[in-house]
Amino acid sequence: MILVTGATGLVGSHLLLQLLKDNQKVRALYRNAATLEKTKSLFHSYNKVDLLDHIEWIQADIIDVPSLEHVFQNIDYVYHCASLISFNPNDEKLLRKTNIEGTANIVNFCLNYKVKKLCYVSSIAALGDLKEFEDTITEATEWNPEATHSDYAISKYGAEMEVWRGQQEGLSVTIVNPGVILGSGFWKTGSGLLFTQVAQGLSFFTKGSTGFVCVTDVVKSMIQCMENQTSGARFIVVAENASYEKIVKTIALALKVKIPNLYARPWMTEIYWRIDGLLSMLFNKKRILSQSMARSLHQTDWYSSEKIKSELGFQFQNIESSIIEIAKYYPKQK
Repeated sequence: MILVTGATGLVGSHLLLQLLKDNQKVRALYRNAATLEKTKSLFHSYNKVDLLDHIEWIQADIIDVPSLEHVFQNIDYVYHCASLISFNPNDEKLLRKTNIEGTANIVNFCLNYKVKKLCYVSSIAALGDLKEFEDTITEATEWNPEATHSDYAISKYGAEMEVWRGQQEGLSVTIVNPGVILGSGFWKTGSGLLFTQVAQGLSFFTKGSTGFVCVTDVVKSMIQCMENQTSGARFIVVAENASYEKIVKTIALALKVKIPNLYARPWMTEIYWRIDGLLSMLFNKKRILSQSMARSLHQTDWYSSEKIKSELGFQFQNIESSIIEIAKYYPKQK
């Protein structure tokens, strides 16, 4: 049987859908009943509601060890998708607890119950830092502890260290490092929020760039990595390195709405994140833009997916066609 943590998130929900299509027996974790509705809504949008009855749901939290005690019975394979994604400085402790301590708990249970293999969903944020003579980040790029990293990046890197510890203790593992994941069904968080903002008339864009990938490709890469006989491998999962300008304009075209036409220069976002921080303190509101987010919007980062292409023969879907496909689902779920 297969266990999926983070089963009510973007990646976890799409992974459940694919595994059930493949007639796999799946046990899935959820924290509360409200989160289940997101997954049910996603299955409904794909006309696969009948598959929900084939999921064995268990309520548990990866940072609550007692709740995990009965989860790993008869589990052969684990997809660890559960994670906290936040760039709010106030979430530093929760990021470390959820992503590092939570992953350590999953690794320990995998070892105790002799799970055959663990696939961990990390992030390009946990990859290394380029040196002066380098221009492309690969799986071999070394992490520089002296460089500036977001709390989220540090927590994902720390989580990876727990996975590698598990390997040293005898657990078969694989790690995937996706770029910014684009997908349908979660329009109020992550990249889904970007679709919503564009649909509601987002006017601004920046010219920084990073790696992007469709959630269906992330899921396929995870399953392929899990089925691969090797252990201890990690793979960057990026379909295309693209500018934020290209992405938001492609989304606007796909949604048939106004195309963002105002370039937000670095000095503008520097002012905005400071104002946003002040408003957050005064009115106890959730941060919209943190310092690390503001600066990343102007960075040009380039990631290589050649390893997964060459070693596993993996082929990615074109990002533009992915966005067009995702946009088809937006009016049904917004």
